[in-house]
Amino acid sequence: MLVIRRIVDRRRAYTGIFLPGEPPRIFPTDDVQHARILQIYKQDKRYPDVLNDFTDFDLQRPVSPPATER
Repeated sequence: MLVIRRIVDRRRAYTGIFLPGEPPRIFPTDDVQHARILQIYKQDKRYPDVLNDFTDFDLQRPVSPPATER
């Protein structure tokens, strides 16, 4: 399974590409470059025997907690 993740530290943003049995490939990218990588590799629909973490595992973006009133 191919995993592509955005990694951000205080100074720079990176794209990480992870494949089982291979060393991780992590390289600096800006938002446009990362979006293009996702566009190339992102699945457009379900395929037999292909795991898609947005459909099969029902993962969603984290929701920020509401601001507390003082």
